Order: sequence, then C-alpha cells, then structure tokens
Amino acid sequence: MHIPTHAKRRRVGGRTAVAAGALTLLVAGSYMITAPAGAAPAAAGPHVKRLCAEPSKPGYMACNALVRTDVMAKHAIGPHDAPQGFGPDDLRSAYKLPADGGEGATIAIVDAQDDPNAEKDLAAYRKQYGLPDCTSGNGCFSKIDQNGGHNYPSADAGWAGEISLDLDMVSAIAPKAHILLVEANSASMDDLGAAVNQAVGKGAKFVSNSYGGGEDASDAKADSQYFNHPGVVITASAGDSGYGVEYPAASPGVTAVGGTSLTKDSSSRGWSEKVWGSSAGGEGTGSGCSTTEAKPSWQKGGDCAKRSVADVSAVADPATGVAVYDSYQSGGWQVVGGTSASAPIIASVYALAGAPSAGSNPASFPYQHTSALNDVTQGSNGDCGGTSMCTAGPGYDGPTGLGTPNGTEAFKG
Repeated sequence: MHIPTHAKRRRVGGRTAVAAGALTLLVAGSYMITAPAGAAPAAAGPHVKRLCAEPSKPGYMACNALVRTDVMAKHAIGPHDAPQGFGPDDLRSAYKLPADGGEGATIAIVDAQDDPNAEKDLAAYRKQYGLPDCTSGNGCFSKIDQNGGHNYPSADAGWAGEISLDLDMVSAIAPKAHILLVEANSASMDDLGAAVNQAVGKGAKFVSNSYGGGEDASDAKADSQYFNHPGVVITASAGDSGYGVEYPAASPGVTAVGGTSLTKDSSSRGWSEKVWGSSAGGEGTGSGCSTTEAKPSWQKGGDCAKRSVADVSAVADPATGVAVYDSYQSGGWQVVGGTSASAPIIASVYALAGAPSAGSNPASFPYQHTSALNDVTQGSNGDCGGTSMCTAGPGYDGPTGLGTPNGTEAFKG
C-alpha cells in the first residue's frame, strides 16, 4: 500500500521516466528534463534534489520538499543582504494577507523523524525577518512525539529539512500563531496518522501534512482512523511528481494543496501564477482523479467521477521557491520548493480566517467562496488526455484547484 502512483512507471534516480519514444536528459542530483521524440530538449530548470527518500516499502510516505542545489547554502547573511527566495513580506503581498495574523490559533506540523535543531533554526528564521519570538520558553513553540511525550524518534537530515520548511512557512503566514511540531516515529502512514490524531487531541484546529504516497484499498480505513476530524483543518500536499494522485491528499477529510510558480510582475495584483510543472518536462505539482475515494458532495468541478485533487494551491515551484533556514540538513539558508511549501501556507491562511465551525469539513469552504481566490489559468503538469485535471483554465482545474489565496475570505466557514 501507499507506493506512489508514479512508481508504476520506470524511475531513474528516484524520478519517473517517461514512456518509450521520448528523449530523457539526466542531470546529477536534479530533475530529469523530458521532451517528445524528435523534439528539441526542454530548457533545463533549476537543479533540485528531494529532501526525503522515496518510500522503500508499502505503507510509507515521502515528504514533498525539493531543495535547490544550484543555490549555495549560507550560514549567515550580511547586514545589508537578504536570503534568496521569497520571504514573509513576499508571500503576504502575493496572497493579500495581514502582517501580524494568527493570534489565538495553534497550527500543528506533522512530520516523521526528529529535527534536533528545530527550535534553534526557527529562531534564526524569525529573527532574520523581524518576526516575534516563538520559543518553548514563551509557550509559542512546542515539540512532542506521536504519543504526546518527549521521547523523540531518531534524527533524519531529509525530514529535518522538511520540518524547517514547514515551521518557516507557518511563521511567514501566521507569525502570531502558536506552533505545535508532532514528530512521528517513522514515515509509515500509521505513525504519521497517529501524529495527526495527537495534534488534534492537543487542541490544534489546523494541521499541516507535507507528505504523500500512492493510493490503495486501505485508504478508506486511514480516512476514518486519521483524517476524520470535523471542525479541524487538515491540509496535505498534492505531490511533486507531476500529474497523478497521492494519499492523504485524496482523503475527503483533507484540503488537497497543489502548487504554482509565483512571479512578481507589473499587474495590478503585482504577482502572477501558473501551474508548477509547465516548464519542467511534466514534473511539478500532483493532480488528478482518485481511484479509491468517492467524490464529496461539496466538491464542484473537475473531470472526475471520484474525488479530484487539488482543492486549492500556493507557491511550490523551486524556481520561484521560498527562503528556509536549516542548520541540520544544510549549512543554513536555502531555497526550497515542492508542495511541502504550499500545504503549510494554506493551513496558515485557514488559521488567519478563524477557527472552523463545529462539525464542518473545512475542505469544503473554498468551494463556497470561489470568487475570493486567484484563479490560475495557465500551465500544465503532464498529459491527461486534454482534460482539466492536468491543465489550468478558468474555474476549477486539477493542478491548482480553485486557485490561490486572495485574502482569507475563501477559507472561512
């Protein structure tokens, strides 16, 4: 169970190879770039690597974080310099969010393994951007294991990088929120699911999950065991391997979060977005029709008889990535992307919008406020036979769902 859908296709260096008859180019430590047979090779994007290994056996997940390897990590930034990648001001400007939101909310981050430097690195990020302190000492930050204690699992460099990304994105979007980091014993769905339940049990109304694996028949059981929490926001990243569906993003109790490329421009908004994947040979945000989950009654749009992914989206393209500070996995400041960035961003936007109503399914909220989102209408993340499930257009589409935040109205309910 939970072997990624894309594993059914040939993989090269952990990435999915295209069907026979296509030209495949490999760059060490980076994504493949592919082009149809007889065509000129696609322009290479930034060199990136996955922070987490692909699942090695059934029932295990991988985090959806990609770090730029063509940007040198920096331990320190000069007094008149700034980290590369988008920072809090950029993200709040792009999505019309307040600068001081999140007060009274607790946002939980669920990840596998331990990041020994989590609190220290969080402090470095927040200091760089002038955000209020969030420490265990002042009660803003807390870290627990999946059982609610402090018997942390073994450290893992890849998941530590994922944890830094998640904590930094929550800080950027909701700087006054409390942050609860729940570390699962392993990357198994059962351990990660237990961590989700622990986060909810500790009172978190907003829970972000930046991992995924392939769908299978056991998903219905996981839905009821781990992702059935009415009145609680649960977000999950849609995946980083292009067109195709991952779990738990497909769960009907989860807001599935796709990814975009975000660019500053001269428009009235000041920013533009397209599907992440349109310039990367089919790689990018996940999307598509679930093979196991029924279509929820509240989900409108999409060329699917069953549950469609995604619901909403935010920046995820490493080429337009975010600044992250991580001293355990790297030398400090890095540029990171993947739908591991968009999932905590959306969870935090929900927190800015206020606590969900009791008994509600917050995944349905954006479908009630579609006009309060930035509709992404350009780009593609793969080949889906000409449907909207891999190609952006007006209204709902698979890669970006209903769109990206335009303030918080779409996330209220």
